Amino acid sequence: MGPPGAGKGTQGELLARRLGIPRYSTGDILRQALRDRTPMGLEAQRYMHEGALVPDDLILGIIAEALANEESEAGFLLDGFPRTLAQAEGMNVLLAETGQELDAIVDLSVPDAEIMKRLSTRGRKDDLQETIRRRLQVYEAKQKPLLDWYAKSGVRVVSVLGVGDIDDIQARILEQLAL
Repeated sequence: MGPPGAGKGTQGELLARRLGIPRYSTGDILRQALRDRTPMGLEAQRYMHEGALVPDDLILGIIAEALANEESEAGFLLDGFPRTLAQAEGMNVLLAETGQELDAIVDLSVPDAEIMKRLSTRGRKDDLQETIRRRLQVYEAKQKPLLDWYAKSGVRVVSVLGVGDIDDIQARILEQLAL
């Protein structure tokens, strides 16, 4: 977990590769649906361009399909999910249905000024200054309380500084997870 632009995709890909498990990025799946102009992609497009969260039912459907994949049986890494309490509760139901559980949640901590700098230079259409500020506000309002909820529910939550060299950040993650 972490704010937009924290490096979740980069670090998630490195960690998933190291562990030999699939990485499911809701952002990547939604952007592909946009390119393919699927019904879900068209519905999600409005939310994404406004910097708002895509509704929980759309996201939960994507995750349910991913968890039903044979590759997920040995484990998986979620990137950008859950983002709301409703998604977390839905995730608990999905995990119970598949006989799996969360091992840990990694929270990449990055200052807002660094996020603004990173997102302003990555070249996505939805990375305008106003949209970035809105996405950070949504993150603060929705995801920070979610981290507290997970910690209170007994899921291991580790916070890792997401600033610096990519390999250094990955080393911090591995250290926190004792891998």
